[in-house]
Formats: sequence, C-alpha cells, structure tokens
Amino acid sequence: MEPVHIVGAGLAGSEAAWQIARAGVPVVLHEMRPTVETFAHRTGDCAEMVCSNSFRSDDDVMNAVGLLHWEMRAAGGLIMQTADRHRLPAGGALAVDRDAFSAAVTAALQAEPLIDIRPGEITKLPSDGNWIVATGPLTSDALAGAIREVTGTDALAFFDAIAPIVHADTIDMSIAWEQSRYDKGETEAEQKAYINCPMTKPEYEAFIDALLAADKAEFHEGETAGYFDGCLPIEVMAERGRETLRHGPMKPVGLTNAHKPQEKAYAVVQLRRDNSLGTLYNIVGFQTKMKYGAQTQVFRMIPGLQDASFARLGGIHRNSFLNSPTLLDDHMRLRPRPNLRFAGQVTGVEGYVESAAMGLLAGRMAAAQAQGRDLPPPPFTTAMGALVNHITGGAEAKTFQPMNVNFGLFPPLEDARSGRRGRKDRYPAYTQRAKDDFTAWLAAQ
Repeated sequence: MEPVHIVGAGLAGSEAAWQIARAGVPVVLHEMRPTVETFAHRTGDCAEMVCSNSFRSDDDVMNAVGLLHWEMRAAGGLIMQTADRHRLPAGGALAVDRDAFSAAVTAALQAEPLIDIRPGEITKLPSDGNWIVATGPLTSDALAGAIREVTGTDALAFFDAIAPIVHADTIDMSIAWEQSRYDKGETEAEQKAYINCPMTKPEYEAFIDALLAADKAEFHEGETAGYFDGCLPIEVMAERGRETLRHGPMKPVGLTNAHKPQEKAYAVVQLRRDNSLGTLYNIVGFQTKMKYGAQTQVFRMIPGLQDASFARLGGIHRNSFLNSPTLLDDHMRLRPRPNLRFAGQVTGVEGYVESAAMGLLAGRMAAAQAQGRDLPPPPFTTAMGALVNHITGGAEAKTFQPMNVNFGLFPPLEDARSGRRGRKDRYPAYTQRAKDDFTAWLAAQ
C-alpha cells in the first residue's frame, strides 16, 4: 500500500499521521524543523505550541470548543489524549505543560511503526500520490510560492500575536492573588488556576497611555494589518477605545482581591500557569507587537509585575491561509490538484483545537482513500462537520476570515428559544444532537 505523505508536524499534521497509522495505512511525515527554523518555534518537536498553552474551554455541554474536544476524544485523537495526560489547573479550561505535551506527542509518533518521520523542507507540491499539506500559519516562503502557483491566487494573511511569559517567582504575591474567575473549577487548584493583578483607575489610565505611546514592530513591505479579532494585539484593542481592554482581557468581574476584599479593582490582568511545575505564567490575552524594550517597561507597570522577569516576550507574525471556500472541496481536497488535501490553520480555521480537528478529519479521509473507500464529512450538526462545512463552502468567499468553532456555524434547532435566556436550553440541545450524530458517523466507518 502506498503511504500517505504529510507536510508539517504541527498539531494538524501530527493528528493526521496518528489517525492514518491507526487505520493501518503507512505514513511519511515531513517536518522541516529543526533543519529549517522559524522565529516562533523553539524545538524540532511535533505539535509544538507557540502561542498560548490552552486548548480553551473543556465544557462539552455549553461550549462549542468543549464539544470539539469531546468529538476528538471519541475519535481516538492523539492531541486530546496527550493533552489530558499533561493538563494543568486552569479552571474550566484545558491547559497543558507545553514542553511535556509536545515531547509526548513526538514520542507517540516515533513509536508508531507505520509512521516514518523525515526531516527536511518540502518546497514543491507533488502532482501525484496522496498528500496532506498541514504547514500551519508559518508555511515556508518556498512552499507558499508553490501553493500560489497551483491555486492561481494569493493566500490571504492576517497577523497572529504571541503573549509574553513571566517567571512565577518574580510576581509580587503581596499585590497579586490566586483565583479563577467566579471561582470556577471543581478542585482548589482549578479555583486558583490564575494569578490576578489589580489596577486602580489611575493605574489603568497610565497603563493605556504607555501602551498607546510604546514603540511597535513595523510591518514588512506589502503586508497589511488584517488582524483576526480573536487574537488582537492589546495595543490594537486600546486604539479602538480606552475602555476596550477593561471590557476584554482586563475585565474585573468575578474576582475578589484576597488582600483587599472590600476594594473593587477597576481592571485586572490575569496570568495563567504555563507549565506543570508552576514556574511560568503567561499573561492572558496580552498578545502584542510592541518592541521588546517597550514590552518590558509597559508590562512592569502592572501592579504585581513591577519586578517581573520574562521567560519570553511577545511577538507577531504573518499567518497565511487559503481562501478555502473557493479552493477546497468537502473532502478538503484542492480543486485544481485533488491529490492534495489541506489541514490545520492554513485552511482558515483558528485555534489549536480547530487545527488539530481538521488534521484528524483529513487524516481519516486520506486513510479511507488509500483503502479504496470514500469517507463523507461528519454531519453539519457536529462541531467538526460545522467547521469543515464553513471553510469549504459555508463561508462567504469574498469576506472569508479565520474562524473559531462556535454554535453560530451549526444548523439551527427546531423550537429553540432565542436570546440570552435561550442559551441555557439551546446549547445543551446543540451538543447532545452533535454527540448523537458524531457517534453515528464514527459507527458507520
């Protein structure tokens, strides 16, 4: 049996390789790192997480991301299995020790006899064979050029920003305190998964002034600032209005200052644990394109971080993706070259979970093709099906932008109440319908 070739060993490529091998089909997994480096990656490990260490909400009843977690677990997904083994306290979210997580994914793939991991950069798109391109937002210039040649169009682009990471022992806990918003979580560790730094109104105003005045990284020639709203740099949010951050990542709701319980903070900066040792914390929602020197000065204005030492400062990079509604069919194949499937963020999904889910789906479809079978996509009523439907035809091609999974992508329910009050009943109905339909889809294989 001819192997399936996968380009890119990120979350999507790693998940695709696992699914294909588990189906009994050989895989060749091509990864250019560490031979060819990127500015954002630190290692040559598979499934390295370069931005946040969170897979977001793990609530599979009231949250579409949590539902996607459920579907990936039901399908035997490597990414979810590994995340569960290396999870950190994070309230209702699924956060992981990023280094242990990627090392474990790498070890699992290396131990699978049907997977052949080959280092080196792929610079051309082959015209035959069974291939999955899962190169992610940092597709190399050479391969991006090859994609443009085949598609006859330029990939769209936006900018994805990286949040800074702080050494925990440099946070002043006489000012900051541990608490998850609304004390969410079943264990004490989950209820204290975040470190909170309070701000008074004068402190917040001074912080905004410094943020707006700070030196920013400049764009390269030909690049435009078409940001994805789910990952806006904090300075861009501040430019949209002085109160924007206070109603976004710095909102003070659901928190009580353990040092001054009677005093309500005007704004709160949250930090989330970034490794299992609890020695590193990332600043939640603080993606930035400020220059490094400016970052250090501005972030040390945050009460509790005045003496902070940074393990990593924020950054910004171009994130390229296909106009998938015009280029991909519902089996994620490139219309001009159907021997090629695309998966992960390069297809126009946003987020670790969504990227891995598209890898899972592409892998199963490629394995079915190798075995002479046709695997239809999951029903649109499922999280995975709704997402792939959106990127391969459900979205408006002229205005196509990266998308997280959300209930707005799902077919509407019959007899469901609308508005905020209706969510209590509507979201569980969405998730139960999805679980039933996804279970049936798996059983039919």
